[in-house]
Amino acid sequence: MSDTLLAASTRVRSRDTMDRSLFAGLVALGVIGVVMIYSATRQALVDAGYNPHYYLERQGFFVVIGIIVMYVISRFDYRRFEILATPLYVISLFALAGVFVAGQSALGAQRWYNLGFIQFQPSEFTVLTIILAIATYTQRRADGLSMYDVVRILVMGATPLLLIVLQPDLGTAIIIVLVVAAMMVIAGVPPRFMSFLVVVGSAGVAGALYFDLLRKYQFDRFVSFLNQNSTNPALAPLIYEVSNAKSAIGSGGLRGAGLFRGLQTVLGYVPEQRTDFIFTAIGEQLGFIGSLAIVLLLGFVALRMFRIGRTARDTMGRVLGLGIFIFFAFSCFENIGMTMGMMPVTGIPLPLLSYGGSAVLVFYSAGGVVLAVSRRRGGLS
Repeated sequence: MSDTLLAASTRVRSRDTMDRSLFAGLVALGVIGVVMIYSATRQALVDAGYNPHYYLERQGFFVVIGIIVMYVISRFDYRRFEILATPLYVISLFALAGVFVAGQSALGAQRWYNLGFIQFQPSEFTVLTIILAIATYTQRRADGLSMYDVVRILVMGATPLLLIVLQPDLGTAIIIVLVVAAMMVIAGVPPRFMSFLVVVGSAGVAGALYFDLLRKYQFDRFVSFLNQNSTNPALAPLIYEVSNAKSAIGSGGLRGAGLFRGLQTVLGYVPEQRTDFIFTAIGEQLGFIGSLAIVLLLGFVALRMFRIGRTARDTMGRVLGLGIFIFFAFSCFENIGMTMGMMPVTGIPLPLLSYGGSAVLVFYSAGGVVLAVSRRRGGLS
């Protein structure tokens, strides 16, 4: 009898193990991001007479804190996150509403809190709280979702979505729409109803365009994306940044110019290179081979998230894992796509590679949740 209990205990311990390959992949992305941000910003800071290690130190600090947060979150039983779901969701709504009163405006949007040492963007954390809230709700309805449940899920997603659109933060809004739709499919919402939502959503987008509900610069971004060779002076600034981004990536060739080198990067021709357009520094300095290696690493991390979510032991683990997979994978696809002119510019950061403390903490927290799910796949209660 004691031998049987010992064997069962050993099986539980062996299954209660974090996915080390995912953990290592996320750590590697953060370290690479710190190096590339330093490489993309050092010369400009030197020329301006500032501390050349400014962005290196700040990003490095948040990566270290993020890795610690990720590990701590991974140690929890993800089913206990249910207790936090409602409070975090409510806090995120208040934080989103608060930016209209106490937020900082920049680049035509009001979506940040200036805390001195960090600019906190609540919309980034809201994606994660929505994933957690919907995963918790669907776990409580594991025997099937009624039409009432579907409506509640839509309201849960639409309420923060409206506040984010008003900021405006179109990139995060798109991610929320995709994440909520994917989680509804995973939770078992009938395909016919999802098809109906797609039609309604498409009609809503068409209506927003027809009645000029989008802000001018948002509309111009889509127009410039569809007309990248346009000579329209109004679109010139938007076409300029994408053109320089593509030029920087193309100039890297096969092997790249090397770290801290590259004409486009050193001379600062690419706007927002350390944040939205960090992939242009990667392309110019590391070339096709280095860019491909980083894309493969991003793909590996996304694949591990997908597999962990797909093999989760219950509805909550499955919805959490696959919801975060969509969040991570689409952020990678959109960011890299916009630097190559394949997607419109939306300001979505490249996970763990773009500069930004709040984005780093969000993606490491999301990684910690997936790692928590990985610890208990197939384990015993």
